Amino acid sequence: MVVKRHCVNYDIKISSDNLNVASCIEWVSAPGCGGIDVFVGTVRSETKGKKVVRLEFEAYEAMAVKEMEKIAQIAIAKFSVHKVLIHHRTGVLDVGDIPVIIAVSAAHRGAAFDACRYAIDTLKETVPIWKREVFEDGAVWVAAHP
Repeated sequence: MVVKRHCVNYDIKISSDNLNVASCIEWVSAPGCGGIDVFVGTVRSETKGKKVVRLEFEAYEAMAVKEMEKIAQIAIAKFSVHKVLIHHRTGVLDVGDIPVIIAVSAAHRGAAFDACRYAIDTLKETVPIWKREVFEDGAVWVAAHP
């Protein structure tokens, strides 16, 4: 399933499909932008000394998309950036897979850096997406907070 919100300045997506970093960068690129900042979250192989087998993401999709859209709108207004893209995966992800991509373009790098950090930090605090870490000896639902 794919849930999207799209306008001229932002692109929001929650999907069980693989995320594509190159297409995300291409979408935020613009001739007037001298800086693009991209955050790519990947599934790591270990958490707190325990081997991670996989991650499982679930979302309240309608609410998550609305919250992600709000993050993009605030980032555009607060940091004067040109475009914001926020894509998140759901479902089962293996080590090395990409659960989240945030890409931001701006006239200057500082605004892009600040908006990208704001977007990922706020996403983890406010968006109803839940992560289950599966280890060799069990599993646990974890808070998405940094």
